[in-house]
Amino acid sequence: MSIPTKTFYILYKRISLNIKAPNKLIYKVNQPLCNLAILSALMIVACSQNVPKSASVKSKGYDIRTSGIRLSGSEAEKIGAKIWKNECGGTLEGLTSWNKGEYFASLGIGHFIWYSRIKQGPFEESFPKLIQFIASKGIRVPKIAKTVDCPWSSRTEFINSKNSPQMNQLRQFLYRTIPLQTSFILTRLERALPKMLIQVPINKQKKIKHNFYTLLQSPQGKYALMDYVNFKGEGTNKKERYKGKGWGMLQVLEAMRPNLLSSQATLEFARAADHVLTQRVDNAPKDETKWLKGWRNRLKTYY
Repeated sequence: MSIPTKTFYILYKRISLNIKAPNKLIYKVNQPLCNLAILSALMIVACSQNVPKSASVKSKGYDIRTSGIRLSGSEAEKIGAKIWKNECGGTLEGLTSWNKGEYFASLGIGHFIWYSRIKQGPFEESFPKLIQFIASKGIRVPKIAKTVDCPWSSRTEFINSKNSPQMNQLRQFLYRTIPLQTSFILTRLERALPKMLIQVPINKQKKIKHNFYTLLQSPQGKYALMDYVNFKGEGTNKKERYKGKGWGMLQVLEAMRPNLLSSQATLEFARAADHVLTQRVDNAPKDETKWLKGWRNRLKTYY
């Protein structure tokens, strides 16, 4: 399989932040910055350790990303914002979460999983990989985020610490690195296709590649792929199966009808994802029905 030529995208847009209520963060995307003086000023502001009422989420480490998938600056910013809204409701507090009924913390715009040493699980742990990715860009990482295991061992302990200095430091670090988190998700998507093709027979690989590249032809399709691979994974982890059936991106691409036009692809991807996730709920060892409505609402944002 040949990977498209590497390209660059630049995350030089301004994000204005207005705190409307405690822990509620609402943002809007303004016009692109168009001169070097403004750009330099933003980079200086971004190095601040505080989150003021109006600030730019930029830093020297966030400027340019190499990418095997073409993604413009505006596309990257919009996709990151949508994923943040899907997972965290677009709130600052949502960047550090531990959902009821779960045994792991969910952090960042993608609610990257972080297990405690008390209990591991079958779902792919992505937060430590995110931290490695951010550190590799030369960004300083809080000490608490460098630990192998989540330092909070239960949801109760996590919730009780939500206003602690450590939690606030972690939350603000995650806020400042939103562009890099989007970049991390894109990197995961870039690496997904080879992983998926290895697991399917040669006679089925053509369909997978066709559906994947057809979706990449539109900004909405790129968003759907990036959101879903972060949301439910590649579908290549053998541990992520109920009754032998997976629910990741591979299973969705397989369930799509063949030979679709680009204009039809996102709607078909959402339809196939609904089928795969409904099958997951039907096969689950415990009742997961409560999640299905929210999952379906998320799929509606794909088309």
